[in-house]
Amino acid sequence: MINVSSLSFLIGYLFILFCSLYTVIHILKNRNEYGTNIIAFLNAISVLTGGIIFSSFYVFSVFFYYSYEINILLWKHSLIAYITVLIISTFIYSFFKDYGKLHVLPNIYFTMLFGLLIGDLFRGSSILFNTKSSIPLEFIISDISLINYEYSPFTLVLVVLLLLSISVYLLYRSLSIAFSSSKIDESYPLFLNTLISIIPIMIYLLYVFIGNSIFRELFIILYWIASFAVDFMLIRNPEMFFILPNQIFGINIFHKSGILLYSYKMDKKKARNIDSTIWGSVLIGINHILSEFLDKTDKIDVIQTQRSDVVVKYDVELGFALVINTSRKNSIIENLMDNFLNAFKERYRLELMDIQDLNRIIDVSDFLDTKNIIEQYFQLYL
Repeated sequence: MINVSSLSFLIGYLFILFCSLYTVIHILKNRNEYGTNIIAFLNAISVLTGGIIFSSFYVFSVFFYYSYEINILLWKHSLIAYITVLIISTFIYSFFKDYGKLHVLPNIYFTMLFGLLIGDLFRGSSILFNTKSSIPLEFIISDISLINYEYSPFTLVLVVLLLLSISVYLLYRSLSIAFSSSKIDESYPLFLNTLISIIPIMIYLLYVFIGNSIFRELFIILYWIASFAVDFMLIRNPEMFFILPNQIFGINIFHKSGILLYSYKMDKKKARNIDSTIWGSVLIGINHILSEFLDKTDKIDVIQTQRSDVVVKYDVELGFALVINTSRKNSIIENLMDNFLNAFKERYRLELMDIQDLNRIIDVSDFLDTKNIIEQYFQLYL
């Protein structure tokens, strides 16, 4: 008969299984909310691997007894899935500040250790299955403390090196992001999530060293709590994935004649990140070619400089363009630009129709209310 402790773990497993499945579906359906598709997919894969695959292997290797060999195989797969989740996390943390760039040395190191570990797990003696039960185990293990998994010295060293290295890297990256962020409330959720995620790793290491099943059970409890916290954050606070790695430095609206209708001044701290010489040249270039490109099918939509991307959205009907200088172009920026363009057109349609004649004098003071529209649609970046 299953005891209360084992039953509680099974209920916890079913709960985290449901939460993880719901989170994966939510991320995939709303992937544009996470800054870029790759960050959304990495988060979905991380939740799928950790909340569903790892948790399932763990439960099947601890709560059910098939045979000595099968249980060890399931436990080994749970270990591989767990470390896979952590390595995916290092990719996500890398993309927070340097989208599309992986830190070569740390990832080579992690890959090398992970490869050695996977190769070592093929050895029959890398992990051993032990039981305290004096009678043959039943298929459903009534007391999960009766079974245990012991690591060989070499396997133990590889696991410890991997888990400690990944923990240090995640902590370093979260602190780096926190110190470089202009607002502490933008980076605080990430740093807090990192601390919550590191605690189960430390408990797992205690289990690896000491071999007491109580640490294994404490680990999975804390891991599921951390997983639930991450799922909650991914659903309720997806904007952190594009606020942290991205900034907007300047917003400008040009008429097709090349006249600047409105320019939004960013704060001085963000303005210091702009290469003023390059940015000035870009604006001059846009000023000269705007009227030509508004009439063409193939238009320039992004100009890359050394420090930022200049993203351009055109409106052929009313003859103007929205130009944004951002640290990088992504789907969130483009969606916000589309929403802003629709609001701007609705607010100033009569004024824009009135200045379709290029010989007409343009009074830019008619567009002063643009500030309110910008602050409404780009408030997370300002």
